[in-house]
Amino acid sequence: MALKRNPEDSVQYDEDITKKAKQLFSSDSASRKKENKILTTFSIEPSFKKELEDLFAELGLGWAGGIRFALKEFSKKYKN
Repeated sequence: MALKRNPEDSVQYDEDITKKAKQLFSSDSASRKKENKILTTFSIEPSFKKELEDLFAELGLGWAGGIRFALKEFSKKYKN
């Protein structure tokens, strides 16, 4: 048994998708509640990374969370 396509449903679906896409990709940053993160890379010595991992583990943080925390604290301290 074949289902008959209802063109009105398709139009409504297309309008919904278009509305969501415009909302998602709009350049209006005020409408965004959460800012997306970007991937950054840097190089450090393996021994220093191990020291940082141990320190972050003591704080209950993983590598990425610890780096974000450290950068925020650095920024607060040296903002002036």
